[in-house]
Amino acid sequence: MDSQSGGSVTPVLLNVYDLTPANDYLYWLGFGVFHSGIEVHGMEYGFEAHDFPSSGVFEVESKTCPGFVYRKSVWLGTTDMSQEEFRLFIEKLAGKYHGNSYHLISKNCNHFTDDVCKSLTGKPIPGWVNRLARVGSFLDCLLPESVQVSPVGRVPTLRPMTDDMDSVSSSDNDEDRHLLPAPSTDLHSVDVPMKLAKDLL
Repeated sequence: MDSQSGGSVTPVLLNVYDLTPANDYLYWLGFGVFHSGIEVHGMEYGFEAHDFPSSGVFEVESKTCPGFVYRKSVWLGTTDMSQEEFRLFIEKLAGKYHGNSYHLISKNCNHFTDDVCKSLTGKPIPGWVNRLARVGSFLDCLLPESVQVSPVGRVPTLRPMTDDMDSVSSSDNDEDRHLLPAPSTDLHSVDVPMKLAKDLL
């Protein structure tokens, strides 16, 4: 129990997924092409690309992000945020992560999870998760222009989150993803096709 807030602490986990079978070899060299999501209060949150200036942050049942192969979970620490406080935090953060701002090298899903982790635990995600993007930032001039300046391409249409969807029942389809709205009243969640980094590879 947290003696200051009277609440309990909740684990913060990083769920890491493979984007390519080559990760079976690259992983042992300290590299890989990974997607990651942050798990708090039993739900997982990630960031993906789409073509609209609205949130690219989504939630799924933990360890079931469609389109990726689950590799492992990494313990990052704990948070004393309640489920409601965390929900407000993640919705506010979603306003900084629009789907059309996604970039493989400079603003990808691992940058999002790193931002969440630093805010909740004061520590970054493990370096190996986004190492390839950091190396790529030094070699950006060698990459094709389409990778340098454009977001990635693909995925299923998502159902936008609504205010009456405070919790996801266990009967919901594990493959459903929900876009999280930005807190601004100017932006409205819309159904948009998501894009995956692996489609560029």
